[in-house]
Amino acid sequence: MSQTLAKPVADLIAALSRLPGIGPKTASRLTFFILREGGDLAQTLADALQALRSGTVQCEHCFNIAEVSPCPICADAGRDHRTICVVEEPLDVLAVERTGAFRGVYHVLHGALSPINGVYPEKLRIAELVDRVKATQPSEIILATNPSLEGENTAAYVHQLLLTAGVRVTRLARGLPVGGDLEYTDEVTLSRALEGRRAM
Repeated sequence: MSQTLAKPVADLIAALSRLPGIGPKTASRLTFFILREGGDLAQTLADALQALRSGTVQCEHCFNIAEVSPCPICADAGRDHRTICVVEEPLDVLAVERTGAFRGVYHVLHGALSPINGVYPEKLRIAELVDRVKATQPSEIILATNPSLEGENTAAYVHQLLLTAGVRVTRLARGLPVGGDLEYTDEVTLSRALEGRRAM
């Protein structure tokens, strides 16, 4: 960082640059916005970041981020605890919950397998999932990892581990988005839509 920048400014730019999707230019803009804003924005951000560390835990059952463990979803007796939806990240739980279509519980892996990026099974919550399945004998495991190479590999790996557990393992359907045109659809999506077709 340039020596013309005050050290606190340079430090904040460097810290913000470490966030995903934020490069040095965006980090610089954010830093100078916070400086210009004045008021209590900087303090509000500092307090929120501190509370993020001290006020959150990973649920002991599903490993979602919550204020208490077990989390509200795992503690809800009205949920179907025999159906576990396996997702990569806590944000995926929010996405599924927004649909209102799923009343089971979750298991958050905290990533996807990516050997090229140093993410191996032991870095994820895969062993905990296998232990949970053995202990609770759920009726179904839904693999809801992303439809990326890493997500597909993770789903295949988890499925292989659960083959001997005697539990039904399903994968989220793949298909065409609502409002999409066939002519603009990629071959993989269209192939999966054909494979996953069902009776009307």
